[in-house]
Amino acid sequence: MKRSIPLFAAALLLVGLVLLAGPPSGADATAEVRKVVLIAGPPSHASGEHEFNAGAILLARALNEQSGLPIEVEVVHNGWPEDESVFDGVDAIVIYADGMGRHPANNKWEFLDGLMAEGVGLMCMHYAVHVPIGDEGAYFQRWIGGYYKDNHSVNPHWAADTVPHETHPVGNGVAPVKVHDEWYFNMSFNEPATHEDLLVATPTYERIRQYIHWNRPGQDALGTPQTLMWGVQREDGGRGVGFTGGHWHYNWAVEDYRRMVLNAIVWVAGLEVPEEGVKSLPLTEEDLNANLDEKPEMRHVALPGDHLFEFEPAAPRVID
Repeated sequence: MKRSIPLFAAALLLVGLVLLAGPPSGADATAEVRKVVLIAGPPSHASGEHEFNAGAILLARALNEQSGLPIEVEVVHNGWPEDESVFDGVDAIVIYADGMGRHPANNKWEFLDGLMAEGVGLMCMHYAVHVPIGDEGAYFQRWIGGYYKDNHSVNPHWAADTVPHETHPVGNGVAPVKVHDEWYFNMSFNEPATHEDLLVATPTYERIRQYIHWNRPGQDALGTPQTLMWGVQREDGGRGVGFTGGHWHYNWAVEDYRRMVLNAIVWVAGLEVPEEGVKSLPLTEEDLNANLDEKPEMRHVALPGDHLFEFEPAAPRVID
């Protein structure tokens, strides 16, 4: 009996220390785990570009294993899931894929609309923000606040000095950073606007390395702050986010770029974003080159650096 007293006292002390320590850093131990389904599109573009499957794996690993948050991300590879029961109990859907005719949600718009009406969050990344004018565009304006509109929006490759929203949770722990990407801009938003700008930068001719699609409205937007990521709090209780970056796989190794996207996924899932932003481990070249889609010509993905900004600007395209 005498031997049990010290053991009992030690147990009480341990319990007290645990209670004082509180829940794990960045997480609420009593919070309900939020379920996210991340749909990665089929292989697209050259090696190192539109690496939806490999990028989705990196983001899911960061959230599931490194963030310390009550979130569970399930990745669906190569397009829309064959078994739609994956959406049972879902809190948010993230689509990282091609758009237009290759959009994973084609023929599933009414299904998604039903989930949105229930307050499910939606985030679309890169080409997945590009849908046709008409019913699909109207859906996106309602679900996420805006979309890439043909003959209005543009998508050059350019070096953007990105500036995050300082007071919105998605900007938590994110510093301004220069990133070379295929940043879409001059998006088509609701009028009056229902979104908040979460990430902005100002395009100029001098910053453009390559033109893809170009038009007069996009040209007229040069020299003015443009929205690269935006968010909306919907009346149905759900949240929506659009992110125009995500073309080059190497950019996931840019810490503030990656943190911004992780923050957005956490926010759209209805969780509180930590003040310091979502934690994740730095990425190595080995990480970047794992799980790349098989392409006829495989390219090694190098870590990003200052060399990405050492380019001669493309000759300006001027539309009269």
